[in-house]
Amino acid sequence: MTAIKHALQRDIFTPNDERLLSIVNVCKAGKKKRNCFLCATVTTERPVQVNVVKVKKSDKGDFYKRQTAWTLRDLAVVDAKDAVKENPEFDLHFDKVYKWVASSTVEKNTFISCIWKLNQRYLRKKIDFINVSSQLLEESVPSGENQSVAGGDEEAVDEYQELNAREEQDIEIMMEGCEYAISNAEAFAEKLSRELQVLDGANIQSIMASEKQVNILMKLLDEALKEVDQIELKLSSYEEMLQSVKEQMDQISESNHLIHLSSTNNVKLLSEIEFLVNHMDLAKGHIKALQEGDLTSSRGIEACTNAADALLQCMNVALRPGHDMLHAVKQQQQRFSDLREQFARRLASHLNSVFVQQGHDQSSTLAQHSAELTLPNHHPFHRDLLRYAKLMEWLKNTDYGKYEGLTKNYMDYLSRLYEREIKDFFEVAKIKMTGTTREGKKFATLPRKESAVKQETESLHGSSGKLTGSTSSLNKLSVQSSGNRRSQSSSLLDMGNMSASDLDVADRTKFDKIFEQVLSELEPLCLAEQDFISKFFKLQQHQSMSGTTTIEVEEMDGVALSRSYTSGVPQMISSEKDMIRQMMTKIFRCIEPELNNLIALGDKIDSFNSLYMLVKMSHHVWTAQNVDPASFLSTTLGNVLVTVKRNFDKCISNQMKQMDEVKISKKSKVGILPFVAEFEEFAALAESIFKNAERRGDLDKAYTKLIRAVFVSVEKVANESQKTPRDVVMMENFHHIFATLSRLKISCLEAEKKEAKQKYTDHLQSYVIYSLGQPLEKLNHFFEGVEARVAQGIREEEVSYQLAFNKQELRKVIKEYPGKEVKKGLDNLYKKVDKHLCEEENLLQVVWHSMQDEFIRQYKHFEGLIARCYPGSGITMEFTIQDILDYCSSIAQSH
Repeated sequence: MTAIKHALQRDIFTPNDERLLSIVNVCKAGKKKRNCFLCATVTTERPVQVNVVKVKKSDKGDFYKRQTAWTLRDLAVVDAKDAVKENPEFDLHFDKVYKWVASSTVEKNTFISCIWKLNQRYLRKKIDFINVSSQLLEESVPSGENQSVAGGDEEAVDEYQELNAREEQDIEIMMEGCEYAISNAEAFAEKLSRELQVLDGANIQSIMASEKQVNILMKLLDEALKEVDQIELKLSSYEEMLQSVKEQMDQISESNHLIHLSSTNNVKLLSEIEFLVNHMDLAKGHIKALQEGDLTSSRGIEACTNAADALLQCMNVALRPGHDMLHAVKQQQQRFSDLREQFARRLASHLNSVFVQQGHDQSSTLAQHSAELTLPNHHPFHRDLLRYAKLMEWLKNTDYGKYEGLTKNYMDYLSRLYEREIKDFFEVAKIKMTGTTREGKKFATLPRKESAVKQETESLHGSSGKLTGSTSSLNKLSVQSSGNRRSQSSSLLDMGNMSASDLDVADRTKFDKIFEQVLSELEPLCLAEQDFISKFFKLQQHQSMSGTTTIEVEEMDGVALSRSYTSGVPQMISSEKDMIRQMMTKIFRCIEPELNNLIALGDKIDSFNSLYMLVKMSHHVWTAQNVDPASFLSTTLGNVLVTVKRNFDKCISNQMKQMDEVKISKKSKVGILPFVAEFEEFAALAESIFKNAERRGDLDKAYTKLIRAVFVSVEKVANESQKTPRDVVMMENFHHIFATLSRLKISCLEAEKKEAKQKYTDHLQSYVIYSLGQPLEKLNHFFEGVEARVAQGIREEEVSYQLAFNKQELRKVIKEYPGKEVKKGLDNLYKKVDKHLCEEENLLQVVWHSMQDEFIRQYKHFEGLIARCYPGSGITMEFTIQDILDYCSSIAQSH
């Protein structure tokens, strides 16, 4: 270890002007043993700096390099791990904890002892040595230049002190006087010894000569001691005199302290009293207002409101610790509680009486609304009650039981009031609906009194089915001849030559206006009441749309109905919103059943009314959801919309069912089927109703269902028809459907329009071919034989050599069909077609023109066969194409 120490001193520390005082061989705890050295060093220059240096052996050679250095000033803790047992581990706490394991306990203890000594001499800082044996830590050593630092090396260094300037000068003089000292050291030493002896003798003589002065000095010291004793006596007397003054001053100081303490206490007491007086003293005017304030006038209500706020502030003041133990504070709090209870009781009683009084006043105005379709205006009632809104808020914060009781009383009373108003309102609406409808019905006989109509209206509630006089043309799907329909429609005209269809339109328009007026009256009524409840009872409304999400909660027949829920809001606000909804539900509990009854009545009057109701109800639901998607109005209208949608789906289903159950007459031709004409009526009406409507998708789905049912029913009727050919039924009805869809331009039925056109075209061609048949039957059979021979492989120009198909046979057949016979056959064909086709669709000329084209096609086919199979024979038909055109034109004009 000594060789390593010298090597480190020489190679590392001497070039840096440092002295190595202690060294320990260590490795890091918990890792692979890669040894290094911790060195304690001091600098040779002043001021001295103490360092702990980590030295590591280089990997590339047998030499050491300086790796890390810490100053002793940065060392905070030295932990030897165990002060009793030998343990090579120790920790040094610099900027972080460095854990080391020494090669031996002795080296560790020597290093720690050196650190302690260096700290005592140079730093004197607070370094904690924990788990270190007390033997390693020496007594505190006074600092000085001549004190030993650590170990023999340091002592050896301290034996040779640096010479000052005077000592250097004396040595130089002495060396100059003894030039031979270098060559003869013994002679030089003897000379120095003799001079030292001479010097000691001179010193002794000098001391003996100064004995006299010593005696004089001792005498002076004795006199000085006597003077000191006298001074001590005087000081003692002064101290005795000052003792009484000190006691008095102590008493004065204690008295001043007590006075200051009393003054401080008085200031604090005054502050507490002022706090209590300022915050817990209620003005006499406020007390009088709470006890006797007028709750009927605006000024009295304002005074009571201010007094109630002041009382609430006094009751809610944040008392300091200990205030609640004061008897006066308890009395004041009790007084405030009594005032609060008294005023809350008086306020609740007055508001209950206001509810009753306003109810009587409101009931007196119901008579003027009984004959007209309007709801009473509650704005004056709301305006008068809103003066108490702040008092209601005070009551909510101070006495929630009475606030809850007022809320319940308000709901109980208002529910009865609104129930009377709304029921009367709906009765008027039902009377107007049924009265107007009955007066204009084509099956009605005499107008009835309003009471009778009202009685019938009440009897209709809750039932299902149609009114006796329903004019919905889709409810009369029976197949009739065109003549019967014309005669029937002419017999149903009355009231100024107004047709039944016009009556239906008038009735439906009237119903639409009444239904819209009902919804328009209900909507502001509910919104006004909800706004009043929120303001009067101080509840949160759904003003903010943030956190509100619309979801689909019900899907009926593929149509989703929107609902909303609120998320991400505080629980208190959410509960207050729920309270508004609950209050509205109880107050207006009769709206939903009354609306459902009105909808059922409208559906019984005319199933087409469901179209009007679906559009109007959808619009109002959409409007209500835009205002407040979770409000009572939005929820109620949404529920009613479900009922309307069911009625609409039921209407469509009934029409499809009646189409499926249709029966046709076996004795008359079919013509345009009633449900085809009625689909045209339905589509025209629906397009006018659903123009710019929010729920267009419902109608599109209904269109698709109905048109498919119409297609199927037309096919069914055509297959069952005995009087009219199947192709005629299909051709006429699909032509009518195609014309209807082309005129109305319904985008969702483009595919069906193309299909209807294709079916019309196919069946027109089929009917023409079937009806025309083979007007030149024998000639047709002859040429069929010719085509058969050609198909068997005989060349066309050789067919004339066949015995059965020679030129003479061809001429014989052609002579049987002169122009006169051809015209006669075409005339019979025209009459036959005229019997099959109906007048409404006016397809006779179209069919006749198609037959003319087909006949000309057959004629050209025969001419082509003659030219190919009998070339150069000069054989021609008895009539020409121009003759055919003239025959057809003449026949059409004659009929």
